[in-house]
Amino acid sequence: MSTMSAADLRNDLDPTAFAKRIRVHALRMVHTANASHIGSCLSMADVLAVLYTRFLRLDPNDPRRADRDRLIVSKGHAAAIVYAALAERGFFSADELMKYCQAGTSLTGHVSHSVPGIEASTGSLGHGLPIAVGLALAAKADRQAWRSVCILSDGECDEGSNWEAVLFAPHHRLDNLVVVVDYNKIQSFGRVEEVLALEPFADKWRAFGWHVVECDGHDRAVLERALTAVPESAGKPTVLIAHTVKGKGVRFMEDKLEWHYKSPSPQQLLDAIAEVEAS
Repeated sequence: MSTMSAADLRNDLDPTAFAKRIRVHALRMVHTANASHIGSCLSMADVLAVLYTRFLRLDPNDPRRADRDRLIVSKGHAAAIVYAALAERGFFSADELMKYCQAGTSLTGHVSHSVPGIEASTGSLGHGLPIAVGLALAAKADRQAWRSVCILSDGECDEGSNWEAVLFAPHHRLDNLVVVVDYNKIQSFGRVEEVLALEPFADKWRAFGWHVVECDGHDRAVLERALTAVPESAGKPTVLIAHTVKGKGVRFMEDKLEWHYKSPSPQQLLDAIAEVEAS
């Protein structure tokens, strides 16, 4: 088996169109299931679009291929849009998405490793980064070229297990590790700055020995440039602090705490999809 290269990426997939499609899928899924976390899904849509169309080396026909990149979605509650991205990337049929959160489905409300393309079941916040660090360490020990990538929410950066992993990774020179923080500034019970302030956030990561990039998490061109440059500092893991907006793409959901929990009504669903598709 040959090692994947950039040529294995699906460059025929446009990240802008991909982001729009997965937003629409997630809106429909959350509405149909009367589920939660649509705001968290929408804030990370552009990050997922760039990862799945421009960065991650994956083979949808062989999801467990040994030389694949590993993506750990630590903010597992944003499952709907992750499943949507996998379906759009070809891991399974998009027809399956409407089974989200239905009885007997593998498309559970937090990401499940029983779904093709999902590396680990997550949702208990603070667990994803330690897994991603362990994977990166294993790749280094085995002299493998695949990368370990982790998406964190800002709220879960309250968890102490993350900071143990943040300390561990630079010590072991894990420059094959990339963390993206979906920094939408709202967590389950309020604004991050009110619940447990993270700032100076970037300085904390730098103090632990990470290469830090801050950017607009909805500017897909900027995200692609930042990811393409990894590893920019040899021997240092990279953290991309993506400044995002909760509910991005639907104006009545944007930067609103209530959309951490609410499911759109039938009319709100129609309005939201119309806005996304017109953007």
